[in-house]
Amino acid sequence: MATSVKAKNKADKATHIDWYTLMLRIRRFEERALSMYGKQKIRGFCHVYIGQEAIAAGMESVLTKDDSIVTGYRQHGTAIGRGISTKEAMAELFGKYTGIVKGKGGSMHFFSKEHNYFGGNGIVGAQIPIGTGIAFAEKYRGTKNLCVTMFGDGASRQGALHESFNMAMAWKIPVIYVVENNQYAMGTSVERTSNVSELWKQGLSYDMPSEAVDGMDPEAVHNAFTKAAAHVREGNGPYYLEIKTYRYKGHSVSDPAKYRTKEEVQQYKDRDPIKVLEAKMLDQKIATKEEIDEIKNAVKAEIAAAVKFAEDSPLPPASELYTDNYSEEYPFLT
Repeated sequence: MATSVKAKNKADKATHIDWYTLMLRIRRFEERALSMYGKQKIRGFCHVYIGQEAIAAGMESVLTKDDSIVTGYRQHGTAIGRGISTKEAMAELFGKYTGIVKGKGGSMHFFSKEHNYFGGNGIVGAQIPIGTGIAFAEKYRGTKNLCVTMFGDGASRQGALHESFNMAMAWKIPVIYVVENNQYAMGTSVERTSNVSELWKQGLSYDMPSEAVDGMDPEAVHNAFTKAAAHVREGNGPYYLEIKTYRYKGHSVSDPAKYRTKEEVQQYKDRDPIKVLEAKMLDQKIATKEEIDEIKNAVKAEIAAAVKFAEDSPLPPASELYTDNYSEEYPFLT
């Protein structure tokens, strides 16, 4: 899904199909993950991306395969958007040896050097300085690559954000900071945690270009990333996007989400990015019903195959306890 900026500047039929397919793939993957968790095939923490799929879709239609992404623990959708297969992702949730990190990371800690995907981080806000460092390495090497550093509205309250913002602006580091504002940090609303509820304003005190984006619309996300990426690649330093979105499910599988009303949830479901895009594609004759049905059937078969792959895969051997613990390589400096 990760393609060049030039190839995707125009939202043509192929781009709409890509957005729709990726969003549907993420949605069906997460729904099956919840089902498998209920059957105790998946254990531990599990945070699903249902409702936030438009972010991954709109972002990946702008980024190149050489750009990097680092994010927090609600990350299955972001990883799939980067190109990590649903088979490897599901196997990882199952704790199997064929998972993207050999069954050692689980739901929160995917990683793929091949896809320039640096996780999946379980510590709230820890990825913000990590992403800043990854982007600094690209500047050090003299590339045009950037790092998208993603975090939630809760993580935006961490002190590391301000340290990173200050460094990134002072050194003009090629990073796009993205706060996925799904309105709640666990069960605490944005309004209860700060006098400043419009999170994009956090960048203003650093003179960092910042703006709010409709995260329920992949085209709005695509357009915002097109603008931000051009700014960063020209050597102007970081850009900050507050992408306003919503998670339909609780913070994790153990969260009944009683801190919000059914009416509030339904208000966002009425703007569901997959349903809205499907209706647009049909109304504007961007795609036919037959094409849409073909995508739905293909995605259904893909996710079923991913579950079977995970179920049939072996657990990691005991010897894996002693591998991948640390590395003496520094790939960004070679």
